[in-house]
Amino acid sequence: MRYKLLLLAVFVLFRMSACHQHPLTDYRPLDRAGMWSSNVEQLKTLNTSDTEVAQLLKLKQAGIGDDACVTLITEAHKRQHLFTSADSAINLARAGYTEPVILEIAKMEQLDIISGDAVMLRLVGLSDSAVDLILHRRLKGQATMSSAEIGRLKNTGLAEKQILERINQGMTDTQADKEASVREATRNHANTGFVRTRGRKSR
Repeated sequence: MRYKLLLLAVFVLFRMSACHQHPLTDYRPLDRAGMWSSNVEQLKTLNTSDTEVAQLLKLKQAGIGDDACVTLITEAHKRQHLFTSADSAINLARAGYTEPVILEIAKMEQLDIISGDAVMLRLVGLSDSAVDLILHRRLKGQATMSSAEIGRLKNTGLAEKQILERINQGMTDTQADKEASVREATRNHANTGFVRTRGRKSR
């Protein structure tokens, strides 16, 4: 009886391990895309799936480096799931974020969560140091207003320094919305003032 139970346990363990293996994955597309053979071998040891190979091809075509590709797969597998966030990583890269920053976001499992807002943050027109500060606040889970509200405040005439002061004070989106609405109303009212023009007197 014990022998049969032992065989059953070994069989179950074998099936569980096998379901995480991808022995038939075709890595040739990565070779054709120009990935170094050493990096391809690393991906093989990570049991990269065909789905992930397709994701990696997207990254390669967008100019993401081989080492970064391997790291993205590694980080996903550490958390026991496939890497499916190529589009988010590409959007960040196209917005001007460097590979180290993208990998940092990936290690925090935040690629798909903050990529859209992080891209918008670049479009607002803040300095690199300001973007870095705001991004790291979000990665740390600290209260930070959304890029949309930051953009609204900036459009009402607030300087970057003033915006960062509000962010460091923990201003929420609700508070930012109220201030932006007041400033927008004040600006719009100022632009509707009636100016009387006088013509030249006839002689």
